[in-house]
Amino acid sequence: RALIFPLLIREGKPTPFFTFVLALLFCVFNGYLQGRSLSTYATYPPGWLKDPRFITGFIGWLIGMAINIHSDHILRNLRKPGETGYKIPRGGMFEYVSGANFFGEILEWFGFALACCTIESLAFALCTLFILSSRAKQHHQ
Repeated sequence: RALIFPLLIREGKPTPFFTFVLALLFCVFNGYLQGRSLSTYATYPPGWLKDPRFITGFIGWLIGMAINIHSDHILRNLRKPGETGYKIPRGGMFEYVSGANFFGEILEWFGFALACCTIESLAFALCTLFILSSRAKQHHQ
């Protein structure tokens, strides 16, 4: 998402520099933590890629990513160029939840945590849940 979303976003409100720096630091630290955990400390039995936990987690991650990308597409196309004001998104998972993009990202990272079965991936999934559920509640209101 960190690579796809910025390339597809249209003009909008500028992001404050401090927010950008905090997000960048978080992504770098989390990427290091996940990569180090998986490459150095995680051990998996032979046949892990056929284990139901890995398969279920991978499918959850894939579905979550698809929901996230599709929801972002809907959000990017809510307003025509030059149009302002609030609009309620329709279509896709927005028919079921008001924060479909947040739901997709939460599903994505819980799928990742299940596929990896590491404490670091679970910690990231929980952080994502707490942060994005708070944002989703604000957006819903």
